[in-house]
Amino acid sequence: MPQKFYKHQLLFDEGFHLRYRFPIANSRFNIKHISADYKMNGLSDQAVYELSRKEGRLLVTYNIKDFVKLIHKPADPGIIAVSPNLSLEQIDKKLTALLTRAGKNTLVGKITHISGELK
Repeated sequence: MPQKFYKHQLLFDEGFHLRYRFPIANSRFNIKHISADYKMNGLSDQAVYELSRKEGRLLVTYNIKDFVKLIHKPADPGIIAVSPNLSLEQIDKKLTALLTRAGKNTLVGKITHISGELK
């Protein structure tokens, strides 16, 4: 039996593209951008991660190395690390596919990487 669709909530890091650049993911999931939606520029990585924790949002970033050390508990928000080598279209498709397959708690407390090329 297929699992029920879950509408994930995401927080795009400041260095990540704006959500309108990902039309498929943006139409299916609740996405907020730290700069465009919250008007919070220049926050520390710790503050961005704390906001994702407070809001219950998965954090999406190109800058994984600074966020790895912030996950401490299995209940902490998950992080989706995206390769900067992917096109916006590839990111949109891969992010949507990942989130569509993932249940409510599948990505929580974990680091998930999106990389490679679409075949």
